[in-house]
This record gives sequence, structure tokens and C-alpha cells, in this order.
Amino acid sequence: MSPDFLDKIVSRREAAARIGALAGPVVFTNGVFDVLHRGHVTYLAQARALGGSLVVALNTDASARRLGKGPDRPLNAQQDRAVVIAALASVSLVTWFDEDTPVELLSELRPQVYVKGGDYDMRKLAETALVESYGGSAVAIPFVDGYSTTNLVRRIKSS
Repeated sequence: MSPDFLDKIVSRREAAARIGALAGPVVFTNGVFDVLHRGHVTYLAQARALGGSLVVALNTDASARRLGKGPDRPLNAQQDRAVVIAALASVSLVTWFDEDTPVELLSELRPQVYVKGGDYDMRKLAETALVESYGGSAVAIPFVDGYSTTNLVRRIKSS
């Protein structure tokens, strides 16, 4: 018997079918979430607080490698990252996208709120223009200083 939180992990097609049953407003965020740390969980809890449900779209392993974070990234495979994210109480649904940006997935799911970390300029993102085009909003959550997977990996390698 599998833990109930594994039911939160769905294919892209299933995410589109299940999003209508989520409590609204639906908040959407995306990222690699490779090695979960305090910055990630704080960010995800703050994102969830903006609505009734939180959908997290993970970069596939191939998409994550294209982000240029290093040849050994992601450290955790996409299915493993999905299980860790799904176990969080703040997360309602987890899916993946293989493109460089989640624009196509956003157009399929049409969440009411799109969220990114404060290190992004929301005005420059195509995702913001898309979500606002159908009446949604885009929000930048302040970045939690001192917490980054890249810095954590660097610290581990140097010790």
C-alpha cells in the first residue's frame, strides 16, 4: 500500500484533468527543487498561502540539465524529486514539464496565480503575460537569502 501523498504525483495530462477539482484559487509554481532546503519549503508554504491549492511543476531531468546548473545536476532524479515535493502538506499536485519554460503547461492548466521566487523579474517572463492575459495574476515571493541548492552543493563538495 502506497502513502496517500503519492496520489498527488500526476502526468501532465492527468494534471489538466484534475486541476478543476482543486480548491481555488489554484496557485502554480515551477522549478527543479533538486535538494530540498529551508528556502524551498518556506517558498512553497508562502505560495500555497496565496490560494486554496498549490500545483508544482518540476523540470524534467533533461529540462533541468539545460538550465546550466552543472553537468551533475540534477542530483536527484525527477521521480525522486516529485515524491519529496508531494510529501509536503503545502503541495496539492505535482507534475512535470520538459520544455525550457512552463508556458505551454500554464496554457493547459490556466491557474489563477503564477508564483516565482523574488530573484525573477516577473514583468520579463512570458509566463506572466500569459497568466495575466486570461485574468490571472503573477507574484514574486521574496527570496530567502542564504539558501540555494547550488551553494549547498558547493559547500558539500568543498568539505
